[in-house]
Amino acid sequence: MVLVDGQGVPLGALLASATPHEVTLAEATLARVKVPRPRGRPRTKPPRIIADKGYDSDPLRRRLQQRGIELIAPYRWYKKEKTFYDGRKLRRYRRRWQVERTNAWFGNYRRLAVRYDRLLSVYQGFFHVACLMIAVRHL
Repeated sequence: MVLVDGQGVPLGALLASATPHEVTLAEATLARVKVPRPRGRPRTKPPRIIADKGYDSDPLRRRLQQRGIELIAPYRWYKKEKTFYDGRKLRRYRRRWQVERTNAWFGNYRRLAVRYDRLLSVYQGFFHVACLMIAVRHL
């Protein structure tokens, strides 16, 4: 999972196997984000997170709301009770393409797309190199 800023530059990442659901990894990925400031401690809490329908979970929304983070994710079609739904917030969901563009940039690195490496540590190293190359490209 990758957390990116408004321009698509990776801020934090968490690599895990393909079996756990995204909702269970969301808070662990968020804990890895540390955005440096000119003065003071690094920022660890974004004001909002824009995610896809895979993150549609009311308990996750509650936990993030307690931390002061707004989760903008559309509800799935089968949800009858949409307690956190506000159509105005979903206008920001249109910016989700920037996250998908970053995922496409990772696809440019064949070694990451195919995953030739068996060891997670080697794969993680190349993943961080790709994040660095994406970040340097946007400086």
